[in-house]
Amino acid sequence: MNKKIKVTDLGSKDYQETWDFQEQLFQEILSIKSENKKHDTFNETPNHLLFVEHPHVYTLGKSGDVSNLLIDEKQLKEKGASFYKINRGGDITYHGPGQVVGYPILDLENFFTDIHKYLRLLEESVILTLEEYGVKSGRSEGETGVWLDVGTPFARKICAMGVRASRWVTMHGFALNVNSDLGYFDHIIPCGIRGKAVASLNVELGVDKVNEEEVKERIKKYFSQLFEATLI
Repeated sequence: MNKKIKVTDLGSKDYQETWDFQEQLFQEILSIKSENKKHDTFNETPNHLLFVEHPHVYTLGKSGDVSNLLIDEKQLKEKGASFYKINRGGDITYHGPGQVVGYPILDLENFFTDIHKYLRLLEESVILTLEEYGVKSGRSEGETGVWLDVGTPFARKICAMGVRASRWVTMHGFALNVNSDLGYFDHIIPCGIRGKAVASLNVELGVDKVNEEEVKERIKKYFSQLFEATLI
């Protein structure tokens, strides 16, 4: 079992390019697993954690409803945004500047074989990170992700999640609003959930800008602890 996770920060990168890169890493792991099964070998599978910031983009999960995108192609262009239908779970979400996006591409057989636990640990790494900023967050029953003021009329989502897994290999991941322009969420029904607002860390703290590199470092710290992994 390989508990090392290679961390790569892609900086600002186009959504399609990043998706293609994820898919390449994902297929490489599946290929090793397939060869191991075929030849009864035990070659180690690698694990990756990608950090990235995307230009304005809306993505719709495979079970999502396209009517949750509230603007047309012309308006997308005016907003400088693109739109993709993708192969993760979940409905529609937004990515853009000021958001810390993490894509863990893990062979869960190196850690544990439980997708529910995997999602809960992703959430926990964000919850613990936000706690360091004095922001209390939590889970909303039946709604994957990280929320503020759960169970009140002011409930709002600060981190969206959507994953795909095949033969215990994961891709896609989480998007934490750190310095996000929340106006872009007005053009969708986020995650297909009506009547729920979204939040960004800088707004919650009442500051212009939060140090995104610091946020990533804190996420990495908790990610490695929770997955009992070594980040390289």
